[in-house]
Amino acid sequence: MDLVVAGVGTRMPAWVSDGWKEYVRRLPPHLKLRLEEVPVAGKAGANRESAIEAEKLLARIPANACRIALHGAARPWSTEKLAKKLADWQLDGDPVWFLIGGANGLDPSVLETCQARWSFGPAVFPHMLIRVMVAEQLYRAWTILENHPYHRG
Repeated sequence: MDLVVAGVGTRMPAWVSDGWKEYVRRLPPHLKLRLEEVPVAGKAGANRESAIEAEKLLARIPANACRIALHGAARPWSTEKLAKKLADWQLDGDPVWFLIGGANGLDPSVLETCQARWSFGPAVFPHMLIRVMVAEQLYRAWTILENHPYHRG
């Protein structure tokens, strides 16, 4: 099963890359987690930047993919809820794409194509950190499904 984190921005600090690689390494081979990056739009103005980034994100997503928007105004999911969703996604077999916006967030044109929205709560996090958080939560969800001792929640 393909799990894809698609984010705006291509120049991540080493600590982000290292964190990402660690959780990708921990996942089993049948859960392939990969990163798709699109470049930041530049200085076109906030609304236009989001629209340009949206076009680039949407162009990469396969038609059959389940799309999950990482969005601050969405409801948070418990890790147990994510584990249930992960089990369902594995049964479906379609790729699952987790979409992370840039500095201006996700454009409404992206949000309206998503099957679900997921928030890490009311705090604001750097979009680069969200990549690592999604990877860790997917790993944690898998450990719940496998009764692995990593999750002690």
